[in-house]
Amino acid sequence: MLRVGDLDRSIKFYEKAFGMELLRKRDNPDYKYTIAMMGYGPEDKSAVLELTYNYGVMEYDKGNGYAQIAIGTDDVYKTAEAIRLCGGKITREPGPLPVINTKITACLDPDGWKSVFVDNADFLKELE
Repeated sequence: MLRVGDLDRSIKFYEKAFGMELLRKRDNPDYKYTIAMMGYGPEDKSAVLELTYNYGVMEYDKGNGYAQIAIGTDDVYKTAEAIRLCGGKITREPGPLPVINTKITACLDPDGWKSVFVDNADFLKELE
């Protein structure tokens, strides 16, 4: 779950830059927050990312308990380009990691949360 300062902006970013779809959105006015569940397939059959907007909170301290989300992709170069086109900040240009040669790219979303995209085929080779 990631806390976000502008839920609609975050939904659009994850849809366009990451290719996720909005699975559901629920407002909880009694508790002053709204959540959006994002993913690549049905919520009951795949991993989901929960985005939470707390009414009136626009910024969060990242603390020291969060590192990054890792997501598989078939092409780190195309993924990085899609992220750039949607206003995401690339923090590691796409390409192979030294020694293991697994291709990755890394970015920050509009709230500064880091995600790393890992080449699917390269990652499977790592597991062999």
